[in-house]
Amino acid sequence: MAKSAGVSPKTVSRVLNDEPFVKDELRARVKAVAKELNYQPNITAKGLITRRSYMIGLTYERPSPSYVVELQRGVLERLADERFRMIILPFSDVTARTDAFVAFLKATALDGVVLAPPGSDQPAVLDQLDAAGIRYGRIAPQHDAARGACSLLDDVAAAREVAEHLLALGHRRLAVILGDATHAASTARSQGYAQALAAHGVGMDSVTVEQGDFTFASGEAAMARILARPGPRPTAILAQNDDMAVGAITVAREAGLSVPDDLSVVGFDDSDISRLIMPKLTTVRQPVFDMAVTATDGLLKLLAGEETPAPVMHAHELLIRQSTAAPRAS
Repeated sequence: MAKSAGVSPKTVSRVLNDEPFVKDELRARVKAVAKELNYQPNITAKGLITRRSYMIGLTYERPSPSYVVELQRGVLERLADERFRMIILPFSDVTARTDAFVAFLKATALDGVVLAPPGSDQPAVLDQLDAAGIRYGRIAPQHDAARGACSLLDDVAAAREVAEHLLALGHRRLAVILGDATHAASTARSQGYAQALAAHGVGMDSVTVEQGDFTFASGEAAMARILARPGPRPTAILAQNDDMAVGAITVAREAGLSVPDDLSVVGFDDSDISRLIMPKLTTVRQPVFDMAVTATDGLLKLLAGEETPAPVMHAHELLIRQSTAAPRAS
């Protein structure tokens, strides 16, 4: 390549490593030749010299498939023109196995990691990553937003808005299907529901609450328990993500209930399944792709030696579709 560009091997190295103090004309010439020759750097060899792996991890725990895809797309989008590569690192029970989780990350020799919930909200994880010198971006943390490169969502406000939608339609007998208790977002969404209910004079003690874990199956199981309870059944379901909402709709239909004529159902995420099910699901859009791009961008800045970037708050959007309607008159 050096011969084709008419420069020294050292100049080629400096250009490909984006080092300063190279004339623009020489830089353009070397990059043009590299493109013509379809040059691809050897990341492994480069890492031996720079003591970097040029790998950025993306770690998550048991989210919906659509959520995972959007996370991956966002990270890959930001890394498209970078020398870094993404490695996928799913891990279960981060909260209960913090030490094992961090040891797992260390063993992969990452330069940095993008943490999705609940790992993004675990102080013990952040402490150990700091001690190991591993930089990190964080998706939707609820606490300590000054640590790492953070992409934020106001889960309280988003949940309050979707609950307000049901209350404005006239629903007063409501049920909530909670997400994974180890995810701080579940607590935040519950707070948002409670705020909306309080504004309408409805106490949380009058709301049916069942535990889920953000999976379709847990939504089915929670809905079955709701319908098995004695007394008047709820007229509306607040599910803390779309997968559980669709699980609830499935069980409601099997019980002979029509959505939304007999039962209104809302979710959270705006995942693919919310647009595929009939009726289409009323939900809250959280921009997971954009959040992953932002967290990765901040992580790259940290790896370049820059100061920790300010947290970025992303906007949510209430999407009113066909799964909600006013309750039938008693």
